[in-house]
Amino acid sequence: MRLLQNKWFLSFSSAILLIAAWPRDGFAPLLLVALIPFFFLDDQLLKSEKKRPAWRAFRWGYFTFFIWNVVTTWWIWNSTPFGAIMAILLNSLFQAFVYMAYFSTRKALRMKAHGLLLFPLFWIAFEWWHMNWDLSWPWLNLGNGFGAYPMLVQWYEYTGILGGSMWVLLVNILAFFTIKGFYKSASNIKDKVLYASSLIVLLIVPIIVSLVIYSRYKEKGSAVEVVVVQPNHDPWTEQYGMPQSEILKHVLELGASKAGPDTRYIVYPESTLYDDIWVDRIDSTPAILSIKNFLRQYPKLSVIIGSSTYEYYGKEKKSETARTFSDRKEYYDAYNTAICIDSQYPSNYYHKSKLVPGPEKLPFPSLLRPLQDVAFNLGGTVGSLGLMKERRAMGSPFQEVKVGVAICYESIYGEFVSGYVKNGAGLIFVITNDGWWGNTAGHRQHLVFSSLRSIETRRDIARSANTGISAFINQKGEILDETPYWKEAVIKQTLHANQEITFYVQYGDYIGRIAGYASVLLFLGGFVQRVIKKKGSLAVNN
Repeated sequence: MRLLQNKWFLSFSSAILLIAAWPRDGFAPLLLVALIPFFFLDDQLLKSEKKRPAWRAFRWGYFTFFIWNVVTTWWIWNSTPFGAIMAILLNSLFQAFVYMAYFSTRKALRMKAHGLLLFPLFWIAFEWWHMNWDLSWPWLNLGNGFGAYPMLVQWYEYTGILGGSMWVLLVNILAFFTIKGFYKSASNIKDKVLYASSLIVLLIVPIIVSLVIYSRYKEKGSAVEVVVVQPNHDPWTEQYGMPQSEILKHVLELGASKAGPDTRYIVYPESTLYDDIWVDRIDSTPAILSIKNFLRQYPKLSVIIGSSTYEYYGKEKKSETARTFSDRKEYYDAYNTAICIDSQYPSNYYHKSKLVPGPEKLPFPSLLRPLQDVAFNLGGTVGSLGLMKERRAMGSPFQEVKVGVAICYESIYGEFVSGYVKNGAGLIFVITNDGWWGNTAGHRQHLVFSSLRSIETRRDIARSANTGISAFINQKGEILDETPYWKEAVIKQTLHANQEITFYVQYGDYIGRIAGYASVLLFLGGFVQRVIKKKGSLAVNN
């Protein structure tokens, strides 16, 4: 059992188990034991008499989380090397600080026996916070780890992924208590039985509940035939080097190859259109006119397509993200947009609003504005993209079913996606361009995260990727008609437009909010205790 005393072994073991569990290539149930070695390390650090124990905890936490971040998200390098370095370094830093905050609070409150139960509160609070601030990067939220195993987490319709994170942490903690109890012969037999039985219940009951829901759940809603196009244009060498007219002609021909009289939507990927499209005159743009002309042969059909768009303001700066023209002091906004088009009515649109920190958005603009040119040159833009506060459900007036269109990065945010459903979306479309990352784990992870959105909202999903993986996903999170990577493809499926609202859609990330408030109160309590202790020590010394 000497290995249980080796801090390097314990730290490295948890990192490797987290990596081995991560989707899509990993075995997700390993998440339920991945942190046990780390908790043995935590136990040693708590008993240590060395100075500055919290900073020692931070260093060990950073080592563990850094390895996990590097191996699971290194692929960001293929898109933006600087962005990859910052994402890995900062995310590891934040995770280590969360562990440090828990550790110092537990020490201050002198919670020895069961103080480890504070850790889930701090960690869940962090995951929730990490989905809602300017440096948001929730890719490694623990609940995401079950993306490739939807049958195990059907109860996400009640809890969202934060419920999965809580499950992972509590199972690991009870397993640690159980192992530690049997490892120490002096432990009370009643405690051993209590820990072991509690572990079995917490491990088995959620799985049984999920399997029961999975076996009984039936697709809900009216039938809607949808075509998804994967053009497979290389974003590095082909897509933006070809004339827009050639790109558009090609993708329309692909859509027509599967569209029929019963087809209601054709879905094209993010940034398919990239010529100048101004939102105040969308329908007079040549590309949009070409699509409308194509749709005259399909009077009941709507096209959802990704585009770069712009909004002109003149000499008045009407938003924080407005930028100026290179040759004159007039303002405009740039957007990453999804446009809904039909042959008869004015087009409607939605602007991407969960923006990638760095390439699409300058974090903390009031502080970092002087660094804007550096930050955005790394991502190929010259300013923050504009956004839309409303989660707009789109559809032509004659369509009975409205859709919510999540653009790329937005699809990893559960509460965000639920906003489309609250606004009437019976289906969710995900449009993305995962080709920037190459044939790595990145596009596979991104795909399976959409399965979790299906469960949370009980909505069918149509996913159109330019050079990633396109697919249909049913309301149980099962992936259907998955296309090969780096292959041109067109797929068609009859989806079901559910109009019911799940508990999670109604209440969102309530688990995160509760954990957030609780962890703040605990941290403040620990801070007060440290202040009182320090004043007591000074009084004694004087």
